[in-house]
Amino acid sequence: MSLGVAQRGRVSWRALLAVLLLVFVAAAGWFWLSFTRFAVTPLRVNATGESVDIGRGTSFKDIVHQLRSQGLTTSAPLYWRVLAEKMRVAGRLHAGEYALTPGITPTDLLNAMAQGRVMQRDVTIVDGWTFRDVLQALAKADRLKHETAVLDDAAIMRRIGAPDEKPEGRFLPETYAYVKGDSDLDVLRRAHEAMSKTLAALWAQRDPSVPFATPYDALILASIVEKETGRADERPRVAGVFIRRLQKNMLLQADPTVIYGMGSSYAGSIHKSDLITDTPYNTYTRTGLPPTPIAMPGKPAIEAVLHPAAGNELYFVARGNGTHIFASTLEEQNRNVACYQLKRCQ
Repeated sequence: MSLGVAQRGRVSWRALLAVLLLVFVAAAGWFWLSFTRFAVTPLRVNATGESVDIGRGTSFKDIVHQLRSQGLTTSAPLYWRVLAEKMRVAGRLHAGEYALTPGITPTDLLNAMAQGRVMQRDVTIVDGWTFRDVLQALAKADRLKHETAVLDDAAIMRRIGAPDEKPEGRFLPETYAYVKGDSDLDVLRRAHEAMSKTLAALWAQRDPSVPFATPYDALILASIVEKETGRADERPRVAGVFIRRLQKNMLLQADPTVIYGMGSSYAGSIHKSDLITDTPYNTYTRTGLPPTPIAMPGKPAIEAVLHPAAGNELYFVARGNGTHIFASTLEEQNRNVACYQLKRCQ
């Protein structure tokens, strides 16, 4: 009789264990299905341009809390921990700002954070901009630390490692990527290095007949060519005109240099009185090159002055449609001016 009771007890325990095992397996299966769905379900990103900014030293627990507080996920922290452990990234997530594009999943985000694919933004230095234009663009750049606002030009050049240089013309027009935490000085440092490398490389390949004593002289003339024409087909011809005038000790008579020398007094047009008002940049009153570039020349303008078009043209005048007409003699130039500037074509 007692043996039967014991047997019934063992059967009951086995049944209970079987039930518990079934419950455990069902729970584990449910968890795994739920977890798998979580890993590939897009986060709650409302619009393009959203981001999450993870501070340096933030723990994994706090990262998940931040994601939940931003409303990006309602999933339990355990899911995030299991996913991170499964991906083997829990201890190597990088701080920084990460883009949240519509459709991004928890797996995508943890991958990006593990690889340090922080969000990048762009700022562009445009061909022909002055240094003032560059500083204004940097001041408007989103999430870029603005350190130049309290610095003068000399201090800026010292901070980027070029203490003996004037800033005008020294930064290569290009699009530069930056991340949160970078400063405008970082962008300027990279743009300055890019210009130095580009100028050195182009100088080494220059036409040996060009009359420049230094690469800086070429940079100065390239800035004038940059401001005179934006047409690729005209740059070598314009460069050729200016180089021949330099060789003949003629005045360059470049309007953009006059405008640059006028500074803030320039109001959109120049008059005859401006052409005869002497400044260090007035190439109507002074022979040779001005003391510095007048803008940021792009690579094509530098190439043009180092490989100018051959010929005997010494003059050019704007047609009024974005192109120029060239002349070899003053008589021909005067006719062109009368026709295209004064509208007295014969």
